[in-house]
Amino acid sequence: MKRVLGLGNALVDALVQVSNDNILSELSLPKGSMQLIDTERYAEVCQRMATMPVKRATGGSACNTVLALAHLDAHPGLIGRVADDDNGRFFADNCRRYGINAILLPDSLSTGVASTFISADGQRTFATYLGAAANLTADDLRPELLEGYDYLYIEGYLVQNHDLIARAVELAKRGGLQVCLDLASYNIVEAERDFFGYLLERTDIVFANEEEARAFTGLEAREALDKLAALCPVAVVKTGRDGSMARCGEDFATIGAEPVTQVVDTTAAGDFFAAGFLYRHALGLPLRDCLEAGGLLAAAVIQVVGTEVPESGWEALRTRILKK
Repeated sequence: MKRVLGLGNALVDALVQVSNDNILSELSLPKGSMQLIDTERYAEVCQRMATMPVKRATGGSACNTVLALAHLDAHPGLIGRVADDDNGRFFADNCRRYGINAILLPDSLSTGVASTFISADGQRTFATYLGAAANLTADDLRPELLEGYDYLYIEGYLVQNHDLIARAVELAKRGGLQVCLDLASYNIVEAERDFFGYLLERTDIVFANEEEARAFTGLEAREALDKLAALCPVAVVKTGRDGSMARCGEDFATIGAEPVTQVVDTTAAGDFFAAGFLYRHALGLPLRDCLEAGGLLAAAVIQVVGTEVPESGWEALRTRILKK
């Protein structure tokens, strides 16, 4: 089977559930956004979370996608940077546990942590201290790291490192890999719109939700999809409760959202969606089948805290997704 290599911020998620959004206001965190924070702000966030029950999980957008692919026995890879500290060892152990071929470069800074606040409606807000992850550079990428893979999946949160992303795309194209890009967050898209435009002309598959698609195109979902598809071969726009849609040339597909009992936490919904879509895309299946698999994984992960779908859930997902 074709294999996916993820490139992203290797982070540990520190997840807390909040009964109201007052803490977001206290910490000046816009609900639903991802804010990069420095060491001083990270210490402030840690102090505020110290009295709250915290659940730890491996995180980072590309890492979540790779984790889901690993659960589908797709043997994915990952390039990231961590420290030799408790969080770094936790991250590496989790990769080994699930069969991820993780190339984790060592660093002197602490392993990055995404402090994740989960609101009562399941919406998540990130205060992300990149730490070691921020030190991943273009010089770290070598052609041999991409050997044996067919897709390079890049998370949009890396886009502020222009040299790193440009080098990754160059190596992927040279090695014959398809470049896949997730637009990450509406505020990142707004800040880096010009560079995203440069990237999309070199991207094979782009993933965006409604807000991200609007931030880039200024258009609503359906029209935004067409504009994105004019820039790269395959465009996917996720529309939340309404499902998702995709276009490849004249081929258009749409599908409704999978029904869920309760939305607990939307963390990694888009990341898991990308994993399902890419899994079936790698098998050469039609767009609608790819959207279906993405929706199945997204629906599963939003019903748990973090990304820890129980094994019984994975067994059911594998049965449905692999049946094609």
